This record gives sequence, structure tokens and C-alpha cells, in this order.
Amino acid sequence: MASRPLVSLLELPSGAKAVVRALAGGPEFAGRLTAMGVAAGAPLEVLQNRAHGPVLILVRGTRIALGRGEAAKVLVEAQ
Repeated sequence: MASRPLVSLLELPSGAKAVVRALAGGPEFAGRLTAMGVAAGAPLEVLQNRAHGPVLILVRGTRIALGRGEAAKVLVEAQ
């Protein structure tokens, strides 16, 4: 079975569910997001993704707001 292509978290609509597969930023960025629970293999749900403003996600029972630049660096596999 072929795996689904990776997309940026920024590309998912509100209500979408996905699994984090990679963090495209540097080690400081990856370390900060990992500390918040946004790590490879973590399931998440997009709570809000409007044209402007932060992207709100629910990961491991915690709501997290990511700036649009940060969300673009989170690569996920949509479910």
C-alpha cells in the first residue's frame, strides 16, 4: 500500500486530521516543537486554519497556536 504524500500543515483545512512526519526547520525549531508534543509520529487535528492568523492544532490533548511560517515547516501525512 502506497503512503500518502507529505504536505505542509498550512495546507490542511480546519477539521483535518494528520500525523506529523517531519519538521523542516532547524534544530532549535524542531526542539521547541518536540517539547510541545509536535514530534514525528504524533497525531494531530487542525482546529483552525484561516487565510490569515495562526494555525490552531490539537496534539496530545493540548491546543497549540503556530504562526503561519512555523506551520509551513511541519510536514504531515493527512488521514
